[in-house]
Amino acid sequence: MPHTFELPQSYPDAALAIAMDTIVRDKQALVFCSTKKGAESQAEKIAQKVKIKGASQADAAQVGVAREAVLAEIAQSILDAVNSPTKQCTRLAACVRKGVAFHHSGLASKQREIVETRFRDGTISVICATPTLAMGMDLPAFRSVIRDLKRFNKGTSWGMSEIPVLEYEQMAGRAGRPGKETAGEAICIAETESERDRIVERYLLGDPEEIHSKLAVEPVLRTYVLSLIASGYVHDVEELYAFFDGTFYAWQYGDTDRLHEILDRMVRLLSDWGFVEAPAGGYDRGVGGGFVVASDMAAGVLRSTPVGQRVAQLYIDPYTAHHLIVSLEHALAAGLQVDGFALLHLLSTTLEMRPLPSVKQSELDDIDRLVVEREDALIVKSPSIYSHEYEEYLQSIKVAAFLEGWIEELGEDVLLESFGVTPGDLQAKRTTADWLLYSLVELSKLEGWHSLIAGLERMRVRLEYGAKEELLALLRLKGIGRVRARKLVHNGVRSIEDVRRIDATHLKMLLGEKMAIDLKSQVGQEIAPSKIVVAPNKRKGQVNLGDFGE
Repeated sequence: MPHTFELPQSYPDAALAIAMDTIVRDKQALVFCSTKKGAESQAEKIAQKVKIKGASQADAAQVGVAREAVLAEIAQSILDAVNSPTKQCTRLAACVRKGVAFHHSGLASKQREIVETRFRDGTISVICATPTLAMGMDLPAFRSVIRDLKRFNKGTSWGMSEIPVLEYEQMAGRAGRPGKETAGEAICIAETESERDRIVERYLLGDPEEIHSKLAVEPVLRTYVLSLIASGYVHDVEELYAFFDGTFYAWQYGDTDRLHEILDRMVRLLSDWGFVEAPAGGYDRGVGGGFVVASDMAAGVLRSTPVGQRVAQLYIDPYTAHHLIVSLEHALAAGLQVDGFALLHLLSTTLEMRPLPSVKQSELDDIDRLVVEREDALIVKSPSIYSHEYEEYLQSIKVAAFLEGWIEELGEDVLLESFGVTPGDLQAKRTTADWLLYSLVELSKLEGWHSLIAGLERMRVRLEYGAKEELLALLRLKGIGRVRARKLVHNGVRSIEDVRRIDATHLKMLLGEKMAIDLKSQVGQEIAPSKIVVAPNKRKGQVNLGDFGE
């Protein structure tokens, strides 16, 4: 039950007042906000009011100076976590210098890791976060402040709606640190007495919502149906029925006959797509081919095809695999080049790449122009501009555009300015795209598209490093990323052979002694440090055109 205590209302912002009181008590707080922007703004408000000072000891000033130094070091590590620090990175670093941070999916994974680690060790006092921080993460605090109990919902209501009780309980459950304190405080903010009563009734005394099986989501269901067949766990439709009849999904669904109809449809789809060998009738990857009725399926054995087996192992949605295969078949038949922007756009049209970022009104003309300019080369063609699919198509074009910007060596700061894509969101899309590219390589081997494999592998490397194709040879070397590779290329070192030819002293001028020795070792040349001498009239990074020998 809620309890009452007096809190000095030194600030008009209640969340700010609670956070400052927590800091004064030398404790920690998590402040949950409904949006990324809200979390960043709240963290900045708190950081602006914080004054770093030491504990109440005789040497408090010295302790305060030491804490400032530690926080400054953490702030620098936040900036160093990405190649090109963005405005978001700078804002986070400024907050961290005051012992405050924000946390959401827009941060790079290294930045999130730093924030989490330094909160656990007590260096950071307050984190302002989106609710995802509360999901399955061991990050307790003395106070959990649920600032926003409503969020914008793009569903049927198109407005603000109350968050689920289960979500509230996840956030409130972060309050209290076992082994450190005997109690924790979960705080909701109410502006009026009636709102207070509503919060108590709905969230403190209310029952959580029912849990729904994820198998009710069609992409999940068809993925598991194919996996069960490919692994040999089920051999015919009756065994498939029996397996799902014993799941929580079946218990919740209630109507087993209807469930069996859904499973029949899943198997027919997998058969039509060429991933399952139906007992009769065969299959055709085209539309409607190989339709097999449930009675025929029940009479025989279900087996996965070699392609279906690999799709199950890759753990991608069978629909995605079908979409990729059919799209590439059509592209190759039409003589299209499967590379560059067209390939990135194909990946961006898959379900795995969702959610797609919205196209802002200010971006609409540029994205539309991009569709017109690239349409002839695109593998996935544009739907009618009057169809409801067109908006999503533009969103997929935007994803392809910022991924292309990344492999063309635009920095994270430029991508944030141009497309509004944060380092964390970019990293997430790159990771998904890499997995899809790997899947395409494996599918190409089975389909006999051997001419595509080298280009797909090159694209994987470019996505990993954010590099143009001319850097690929140097990126094979250990310790060389796109920054060092670009520096080498600017100074005429474009290949492994060039690394062998360049004088070790001049390589040291570019990359430092340790890296110069390591690179020479990687190309089969052992160089002693005493043999590397820097000319007194040269500075680091300076190389003459005559520094290459035969």
